[in-house]
Amino acid sequence: MANPEINRLIDDLLTTASIQTDRRLIAELIRDAIKLGSDSTSTLNLKIASAAVSEMREAFAMFAPFSERKKVTIFGSARTTKDDPVYKQTEAVAAKLAQNGWMVVTGAGPGIMEAGMSGAGREMSIGVSIRLPFETSANSIIAGDEKYVAMRYFFTRKLMLVKESQAFICVPGGFGTLDEMFELLTLAQTGKGNPAPIVVLDLPNDPFWEDLDTFIKQTLLPRKLVSPQDLALYRICSSVDDAVSEITNFYSNYHSMRFVGKRLVLRLNKQVSDQELLELNGEFADICVDSRIEKIETTKVEIDDSDNVDLPRLAFHFARRDFGRLRQLIDAINAQ
Repeated sequence: MANPEINRLIDDLLTTASIQTDRRLIAELIRDAIKLGSDSTSTLNLKIASAAVSEMREAFAMFAPFSERKKVTIFGSARTTKDDPVYKQTEAVAAKLAQNGWMVVTGAGPGIMEAGMSGAGREMSIGVSIRLPFETSANSIIAGDEKYVAMRYFFTRKLMLVKESQAFICVPGGFGTLDEMFELLTLAQTGKGNPAPIVVLDLPNDPFWEDLDTFIKQTLLPRKLVSPQDLALYRICSSVDDAVSEITNFYSNYHSMRFVGKRLVLRLNKQVSDQELLELNGEFADICVDSRIEKIETTKVEIDDSDNVDLPRLAFHFARRDFGRLRQLIDAINAQ
């Protein structure tokens, strides 16, 4: 916005509000709000924009005290009854993850969402519900808790269910669950989300996800609508122990990642040996652009941000077209 008087007023407003951190970004939010007005945006669209920003702010504030806690989001049907084996399996997997220090995030409704919270317990549960005519409040486990927020829009709700978690479990469900599962895979496939374990959990001898996996392999793959490496982005598990192992093993050595300039920096819990590094370079040269995977010291930008500065690191110029292969690299690092 070129108007110097508006820029001065925005700067004065931020000073009056005692806002010192991220002033540029907050000023941009204010400028965009003014542009919505000057663009003669319709009342309906203004309501959508205003409500979306408002409920995201509320959700960000709710999650903030738990930013350092490990979190797993469980997706599944609101229609699943308490006597369904899927309900009981979800309770069990949530309980085991909670015992291992994971907070469990669900949509806070009935069915599988309630099962996840029942297993984890109120203290280890976080709820992000959607306001629907037929589903107007949270389940009894999380209702009234400070770790609960209700949202109007599915797109803002899905953002919060995905953004804050480091692992995901999808159990059998309908349109909503399939939508959430495929959005997870899309984010992973395109690199719009950080690598994370995505578990699709079946009951033993009840192939709900296996049938979908067959469709992917027999229909999408031959038509080249997905690549073989994309199949590495999810894991089918059929027991509680397998699901928990898939999640915990993903972080056995891999810790986190960050792009610094053109290089992808992988932070590890322990450094790989020179021989292991040689093997990684041999196996994953195809995703390195004019570079090799190298051990590096903590970068300046990470030091400035106090971003896991004490962890060992690997770095390379990643070809950002094959995140399935990146997942395979992480698996290889964890197997060392």
